Amino acid sequence: MSREDNPYASAAGAYSANVQFGTAPAGNGQAVSDAAPAYKDTTTATFAADVIQESRKQPVLVDFWAPWCGPCKQLAPALEKVVRASGGKVKLVKMNIDDHPSVAGQLGIQSIPAVIAFKNGQPVDGFMGAVPESQIREFIDRVAGKGAGPQIAETLAAATQARDSGDLQAAASLFDAVLAEQPDNLDALGGLADLLFETGDRAGAEELLAGVPEDKKDAPAVAAVRAKIALADKVGELGDPAELERRLANDPKDHQARFDLAMIQNALGQRTEAADSLLAIVKADRTWKDDGARAQLLQFFEAWGLMDEVTLATRRKLSSILFS
Repeated sequence: MSREDNPYASAAGAYSANVQFGTAPAGNGQAVSDAAPAYKDTTTATFAADVIQESRKQPVLVDFWAPWCGPCKQLAPALEKVVRASGGKVKLVKMNIDDHPSVAGQLGIQSIPAVIAFKNGQPVDGFMGAVPESQIREFIDRVAGKGAGPQIAETLAAATQARDSGDLQAAASLFDAVLAEQPDNLDALGGLADLLFETGDRAGAEELLAGVPEDKKDAPAVAAVRAKIALADKVGELGDPAELERRLANDPKDHQARFDLAMIQNALGQRTEAADSLLAIVKADRTWKDDGARAQLLQFFEAWGLMDEVTLATRRKLSSILFS
């Protein structure tokens, strides 16, 4: 696709230029072809390597199943067939939830079979039930993009790696390169919008987000950036953090001061501190503002990402408080 045909080219390109900154065992009893294995079994211990890290290279589909599940056995051969025929667009990983229930629990999976797609370390899409091959193909095309193979996935992974290492200019250029080929790639749009917002170009971030089709605005990659912007709007009204600290020193039960401080801490990138501030309110008084601290934590989780390390750690702490 030429840059003239790309509706994001002028915006994204300008922004990136100006940013200164073996064989797997048959885990569910299904026969596996003698050709290249269609999937890999994973465990709670290996999930981070098999799924989170691997999805930074290309999309990974995780099939959550159990030996007693009839629909799982119906889905398995169709899923493996379509994945094998995709020519490397995606990888397939399977997790037996009877043996390894914790990951499914963290993701809120309540029925199986459930297939969740991970890209760049985060869950981005999914479906439940024994769907036909045609729907599986549509799902893979949606996740990987038609014509998107390992090259696009590798570019996105490199952009994410550059951003995580602090090379924001390189990350912006890589996201822009993806948009030159796939102007509707939501991961690249969300990634670039996030970079722009984090470096102070809110108008540029909002311009990119405004171009996302209405039916795709809830996609995790772009929803997370919108959530960040919404949180920043709230923080602007909260005042001086030093004054909030003084109020808490005088009255540790000043939940409003602690809540406002959590919002500021999050805006400053102090996620653990922000989470701990809200957890302290939840522990002290669940009824405060109709469980407002817990509700705000859920908004943080959306902005940070479901598989973010602080999100996962805070979910565990929250569960301990709620069910102790």
